[in-house]
Amino acid sequence: MNIIEMSGVKKDYPLGNTTVHALRGVDFTVEEGEFLSVVGPSGSGKTTMLNLIGLIDNATEGSVKVSGEEVTKMSDRELTDMRLNTIGFIFQTFNLIPVLNVIENVEFPLLLMSLPKAEVVARAKYFIEEVGLTQFAHHKPAELSGGQRQRVAIARALVTKPKIILADEPTANLDTVTSNEILQLMQELNQREKTTFIFSTHDPEVLQYAKKVVKIRDGVIVTGEAAH
Repeated sequence: MNIIEMSGVKKDYPLGNTTVHALRGVDFTVEEGEFLSVVGPSGSGKTTMLNLIGLIDNATEGSVKVSGEEVTKMSDRELTDMRLNTIGFIFQTFNLIPVLNVIENVEFPLLLMSLPKAEVVARAKYFIEEVGLTQFAHHKPAELSGGQRQRVAIARALVTKPKIILADEPTANLDTVTSNEILQLMQELNQREKTTFIFSTHDPEVLQYAKKVVKIRDGVIVTGEAAH
C-alpha cells in the first residue's frame, strides 16, 4: 500500500518580480514501511518535497495524498491534526528545547495529544531506551554530544507513533562515525516499528542505508531506483 502519493505536483515561490519553480511536476509514491532517501544538490527541490509531504507547505498545483487522504483540500485544523498524529520530524539542527531535559523533550509532542500522564511517561521512557539514552534521561541538550542530541530528536519524532518520519539532512551536522550510527539506528527502528522513513541528503555515505533512492534535480525527479 502507498502511504504517500504525489501526482503532477508543482510548487512556485514568488521572489521579488520573479517566480521560483521549486517543483515542476513531480509524480512520486512511497510504500508503507519504506526506508527511502531523496537525494539532490542544494536547491534541487528535495526540502520542498519533504515540506509538502510533512504538510508544512501547500502545493501550487497537483495532488498530494498522505495515508490515503488528499491533503491539498484540508483545512488548517485538519492539517494540524494530521501532522500531529501521522508525521514525525527529525531536523538537522535537532531543534531540542534547551531548558528541558531528555525525557521532557521527548514527552513534549505528547502534551498536545491529551494522553494520560502515565502513558506519556511510559512512551517517552520506551523510546529513550530504543535510542540507547536511558542513562542520559535527565540531562539537558547542552550536556549531550551532537549524536546524542540527534538520538533524542529521533525518540521525540517516534513518540507519537507516527506512520511517517521525515528527516531533512539528519546527519549534516555529525561526523562520519556518528552519522553511520544514527543511520543504523534509524534503519533498525524502521524495521522494528514499521515506520516509514523518508530522508533527504546530499551525502553519498547515506545512500548505502536506503532501500530505495529517489533523485531530484531542478524540481523534477530524475530516477527512482533500488539502492541494492
